[in-house]
Amino acid sequence: MSLRLGRRAALAGVAGLATSLGASGCGSRTDGPEAALWYSYGGKNREVLLELCERFHTTQGEHRVVPVYQGDYFELLAKLRTAMHAGAVPSVTHVVGEVIPYLEEARVLTPLAELGLGDDGDVVDALAQRGTFERGAEHPLVGLPFNRSTPIAYFNGEMLEELGLAPPSTWEELRAFARAASRGEGADRRHGFGCPVDWWFWVALVGQAGGSVANAAGEIVFGGEAGVRALALWQTLVHEDRSMRVPPGRDYNSWQQINADFLARRTAMIWTSTAFLRYLEQNAKFPVVAAPLPRDVRAAVPTGGTFFVVPRAAPSRQLPAAAAFLRFMSEPAQANHFATRTGYIPTSKAGVTQLEREGVFAKQPNDRVAFDQLASAMPWPWSPRLFRLQREVIQPRLEAAVLGREDAASVMASARAAARTVD
Repeated sequence: MSLRLGRRAALAGVAGLATSLGASGCGSRTDGPEAALWYSYGGKNREVLLELCERFHTTQGEHRVVPVYQGDYFELLAKLRTAMHAGAVPSVTHVVGEVIPYLEEARVLTPLAELGLGDDGDVVDALAQRGTFERGAEHPLVGLPFNRSTPIAYFNGEMLEELGLAPPSTWEELRAFARAASRGEGADRRHGFGCPVDWWFWVALVGQAGGSVANAAGEIVFGGEAGVRALALWQTLVHEDRSMRVPPGRDYNSWQQINADFLARRTAMIWTSTAFLRYLEQNAKFPVVAAPLPRDVRAAVPTGGTFFVVPRAAPSRQLPAAAAFLRFMSEPAQANHFATRTGYIPTSKAGVTQLEREGVFAKQPNDRVAFDQLASAMPWPWSPRLFRLQREVIQPRLEAAVLGREDAASVMASARAAARTVD
């Protein structure tokens, strides 16, 4: 089995696997009853996850999980690939949603029904496997949502008041707001809008323009004309209006930079993940106002984040602990704790009802915006090629097109041609 993440990723996985199994002591527990939990992220999100692990241990004495940090999402995937070849997989881990179809089709994930976890009826529909993917319910349930998110718009509340403008609700209003909020020149320029040049946000634009990653027949089309319009909008904002800040760096380095620009008042509005809601609120020296992404012909956002999965090769003695932990993490109390402490979207229907009953959404309106935006969530195609298409085909072309001002129609035609060569 191969995740086809590239030679550099594979080498990183080998080194990282050796480090994680040695330094953490996880390797010595591989055949024991404790469940090794691999996870990705630091900061507040790590702190809250570790709190929940300790809560799991204090609420029962039979099972134990051993959390092991594995870097960002892509680093974890590389290490998981290596672990599958080496026969040293964790008992439970979480992976980005886009890779779920590939892993399921490769038969390297345990169907959760085998662990007594086949019912995900309490999971918010748009965040469950059945709602995250087109035809997701037609495949064995292999993933339970953990940290799920959508893109969302954040505004500096002081700048909103200064401009006398409301958050934009259309693409036209987005351009007008970004131009009006931009100030100065050179290194001191304040941009009205900032967004990582990342596939996730481009997919949101594609959906808003009326397109989708795949057509009704399941063929990968990258939105067709809508994909071109989405890319052209970014180019217009960057080069013609000079109102959009493109952060340096790639992947999550660029996401971190866009957050830093926002907190430093170098941008009036940014698009980033709901995952950063609490972080931005707690670190900004101004009111943070969240709003849904603007629409073009329709409102649309993709879902993101990760699902808990159990590798099929996980040691059988550790499976009871893995199952108990996933059952525990899916309960309303834990789902709500993680969501309200971080900004990720609550995944339990019963938990959402509880938050509404307790007035949490009324006290924290930004959280309400994040949850309500799920009404516009677009399902991903169930395609084993989805993750590779993201990383190998679209992402590098987006970066080159926005920074180099390449013709948007030609870029997307090249992407569709390249997609046909990805097996």
